[in-house]
Amino acid sequence: MKKSTVLKFFLVLLLSHATSIIAQEVEDESEFNYIPGDKRGPENWGNIKEEWAKCNTGKKQSPIFIYPQLPERIPESERILRFYQPGRTTLKNRGHDVKLDWTNGGGRIRINGTDYILQQCHWHSPSEHAINGRRYALEAHFVHQSLDNKIAVIGFLYDFGNPDPFLSSIEEELSLISDNSLDEIMAGTVHPSEVQMEGSSYYRYMGSLTTPPCDEGIIWTIETKLGTVSKDQVKLLRDAVNDNARENARPLQPLNGRRVRLFDARLRVDDNKTLRTPYAASM
Repeated sequence: MKKSTVLKFFLVLLLSHATSIIAQEVEDESEFNYIPGDKRGPENWGNIKEEWAKCNTGKKQSPIFIYPQLPERIPESERILRFYQPGRTTLKNRGHDVKLDWTNGGGRIRINGTDYILQQCHWHSPSEHAINGRRYALEAHFVHQSLDNKIAVIGFLYDFGNPDPFLSSIEEELSLISDNSLDEIMAGTVHPSEVQMEGSSYYRYMGSLTTPPCDEGIIWTIETKLGTVSKDQVKLLRDAVNDNARENARPLQPLNGRRVRLFDARLRVDDNKTLRTPYAASM
């Protein structure tokens, strides 16, 4: 069998299973909100439904506070390999966020020898993860799923500044979603690499989905390189969602002894086996 045929078969098989975990992300925005103290607010997500109990009882929840630390050399097995490709997309307003779906996948990444197909990305404002005690203007989550239904998410953080080129490429569609004309719209062919933030340094830890049902076992990769986003772009995203989700960042969750590792591909090992890094390990 030709290599190309094998790859096509793999992708078809993977996509046929792709709804099992991704579909568990709540699509009905009326079921929960981000209002502190509300009966449907973050503190009570775990009480709303039995299958959401992890939101309250889980010990490996996301997002978390990430603190500066000494970087480690990336083992080859844990290095992210990216094989992204352009794909047809649909932009959807889920009420609690705006989501960009790749209809047939947007390529894949490989971590620890496992391939994860890119399914969708969505945005949170302000950022959900905090670095150095600070939450930033925006965070994008690129959600990937493996053949055996494991999830890997890459998070990109943005500070206010110049417009983000990736959001600019779908700005017309975002405008239609934001003025409540449509809840869903075709967004054309989008290449994931347009995010232009495939950095060589990132944090890695095990966590959870940041919305109900808060399932755990998620491989989180948070890029240390900050992007920039304009205030108008953030406003577009906030105007699209419900008023109770204009600030749709879940409160920070306890680390509970988890290890957060900082990888840097620029690290080298000297002859004396001492790790050297070309920059100070602080954010």
